Amino acid sequence: MSERVAVVGLGYVGLPVALAFARKFEGTVGFDVSSARVAALNAQRDWTGEVSEDELRSTQLRITDDPADLRDCTFFVVAVPTPLDDDRRPDLGPLLSATKTVGGALSPGAVVVYESTVYPGVTEERCGPLLAETSGLVQSKDFKLGYSPERINPGDKLHTFEKIIKVVSGEDEEALDRVAHVYEAVVDAGVHRAPSIRVAEAAKVIENTQRDVNIALMNELALIFDRMGIRTHDVLQAAGTKWNFVRFTPGLVGGHCIGIDPYYLTAKAEALGYHPEVILAGRRINDDMGHYVAEKTVKLLRKREHAIKGARIGVLGLTFKENVPDLRNSRVPDITSELAEYGVEPIVHDPLASAEEAKREYGIELRSFDALTELDAVILAVHHAEYLDDLDRIMAVVRENGVVVDVKSLLDPARLRPDLLYWSL
Repeated sequence: MSERVAVVGLGYVGLPVALAFARKFEGTVGFDVSSARVAALNAQRDWTGEVSEDELRSTQLRITDDPADLRDCTFFVVAVPTPLDDDRRPDLGPLLSATKTVGGALSPGAVVVYESTVYPGVTEERCGPLLAETSGLVQSKDFKLGYSPERINPGDKLHTFEKIIKVVSGEDEEALDRVAHVYEAVVDAGVHRAPSIRVAEAAKVIENTQRDVNIALMNELALIFDRMGIRTHDVLQAAGTKWNFVRFTPGLVGGHCIGIDPYYLTAKAEALGYHPEVILAGRRINDDMGHYVAEKTVKLLRKREHAIKGARIGVLGLTFKENVPDLRNSRVPDITSELAEYGVEPIVHDPLASAEEAKREYGIELRSFDALTELDAVILAVHHAEYLDDLDRIMAVVRENGVVVDVKSLLDPARLRPDLLYWSL
């Protein structure tokens, strides 16, 4: 069967997916509710940095914000964010809104595949009935459901959509075969057929939950070793010589996946009467690391007898990870807010982040590098390549007897001026 594919949601995940389908399926539609996003993409500008201008110029993908353009499609892929609310509970609002949009365009014989992270049961128990209600069609008879969790890693040019094995699932064998065949056409690495939609949903949430718990262990070890006066980096280098030692490193855990997905799993577990211990403990540790970094910076400044109130502290990097402009769920604002409690207004710089978004989302004013002068301390919070390539320039703006905080322990202390006090997680 020849499919006409529609991808709903053109963010970090949806855009690469839509472009991949457009290369194989004629008439592929990419839909986004943001008119500004659609206009930018049609002008060959991708603010996420995931797709080049040349790729957008050469694609046959039809990029639109008009739901009417979805009506002739037979295979829908929903790739919209699934964030948390203020109480760290799953917010299915964007997903259900996208589902209503798809439902309005649904015709008999269509398949709807969800890529958004959800807890097991959402696709069949929440999305399916809403599609039926909106479309007037009968679930499982007039249309079929599938789930194929996204695995795209923003900024990673090696593990791209086409090169990562795709987990696929369907509500029955017919749906599974159809979903598998469509994804096999675009994913060179092949597909893994999960036995059910719920299994595929669960697989997604535990992938990032596992990483979150492992990083939390490294962060807790860093807190312990700091009190012992031992550099965690050195401990991990030594332990890593054993063949079966699993390599993780301490750091800030943000972004739209690792810091969020575990809460989708724990929310479902608690609804079933089980209170997760390890997962939530890991979340608490990781969520508190920004505050710890700020407090440690203040202690180091006091050790060097610098005045705290009014101290000039540069914070380098605001995005949730290196070499991407993505500010979603960044934990760097935890550092700046804690410093503010000590009467410090840090000077924040990021070469990739949007100044407008930083102000809107976090109330943080991004400064130019020229504003980073006579610093009492510098916190290398996000290790953008630009910073690592120009380390001498950064160190030159730190005052004599200043403090250098290296969150991810990527700097070589031997390269730094001997008067500087160096610390890392």
